[in-house]
Amino acid sequence: MASIKIPTPLRVYTGNQAQVIVGGRTIGAALDDLVAQYPDLRPHLFNGGELRNFVNVFLGDEDARFLDGLDTEIDEDASLRIIPSIAGG
Repeated sequence: MASIKIPTPLRVYTGNQAQVIVGGRTIGAALDDLVAQYPDLRPHLFNGGELRNFVNVFLGDEDARFLDGLDTEIDEDASLRIIPSIAGG
């Protein structure tokens, strides 16, 4: 099954797990499985049905936004990473 690496600030919502095993054939399905396992994570990743603007998902080294977004197909052994954007001023 695929895995998703969880950034440190969001680990409080995954029982402090740094990596979560998920099912799904697309990035969107994998994220849906993630929030099904850890419902408190949903508002930090999604705004309604859309991924929040400041949440970046990578498949390997590729930003999903430059692939097919949440519809990007993934292999069974895919490694995904959630990387929140950092803003400052």
